[in-house]
Amino acid sequence: MTQTASPATNTEATPAFTDVEPGAKAVLFDYRQAANPIRHGLTEPIPEGRWGPELHATGPSAILPLDLSATLGCRGPATSPALSANFVRILAGETIEVAAKATSALFYVFRGQGRCRRLASRHGVAHDQGWSKGDLFVLPSGPAPQLEAEQESVLYWVHDAPLLAFLGVSPEEPRFEATHYPGPWMRQELAALAADPSSARSNRLSLLMANADLPRSRTVTHTLWAMLGLVPAGAIQPPHRHQSVALDLVIDCQPGCVTISGPELNADGTIRDPLSMAWEPGAAFVTPPGHWHSHVNKSGHPAMLLPIQDAGLHTYLRSLDIRFTSGMPQE
Repeated sequence: MTQTASPATNTEATPAFTDVEPGAKAVLFDYRQAANPIRHGLTEPIPEGRWGPELHATGPSAILPLDLSATLGCRGPATSPALSANFVRILAGETIEVAAKATSALFYVFRGQGRCRRLASRHGVAHDQGWSKGDLFVLPSGPAPQLEAEQESVLYWVHDAPLLAFLGVSPEEPRFEATHYPGPWMRQELAALAADPSSARSNRLSLLMANADLPRSRTVTHTLWAMLGLVPAGAIQPPHRHQSVALDLVIDCQPGCVTISGPELNADGTIRDPLSMAWEPGAAFVTPPGHWHSHVNKSGHPAMLLPIQDAGLHTYLRSLDIRFTSGMPQE
């Protein structure tokens, strides 16, 4: 050992010791220098990105990635280290192929109507399903699906290809069946939940999409988690946090709706120095892992949000660690 360790705050990616031999790949670091490499200049934290609805309001048929890969230092397009979120805009009468080397693909129909078609793979059956505004559907690994628009359409598409790219793997077999969640059914159930007297004591008025193939995780796929959330008029939700990233899509709102977030709390349980993300219908934004966040609706109308997270993976790893400032017990 010929060199002393650098302090834990040092962002230099240099080893604290000499090489075992010139050109060797083996490196040693003082624990204090390398135990938490998630910091600016080394492994970059996940930023709070935001994209407005103007991104997909006009233009030709196209896949519009919400790409933060340059900031994250990973292969793109990627919105977080494990997930890629995209808008898919399709003109009426046109078809677009949505290909990704992923185990899970989730689509939410923000507007429009059409069909999703996919050929059978050696592990699964062919898929042919119609979709309309407000529907959500998930597809496992397999051939690239074709999205055919009967009306001008915009879909929110999230998949886990960045995770597989980091691992250096390809999906071998589907882990769940293609599953469709009709919009009218979900909204009917959400309205019933909001009308339940017990909901007045809830931190969230939300429905989690689940899959019968995944009874233990209660998630929409084995890596993805999806929630249809209602924020009533005048609501200020108590902050909560989790170790999964949230890729949020604003479905419906009036001016006066925001999400505030930050990594720390004040002594009174409010968020310290919060960042505010204004809502607009069709806008998307990122809530980083571990950040306390609260949805606030100061308008006179209910608002709806669809967060997509990598919480299916975190649930399997037992690392989700969801916490509420209100101390509400989890069932």
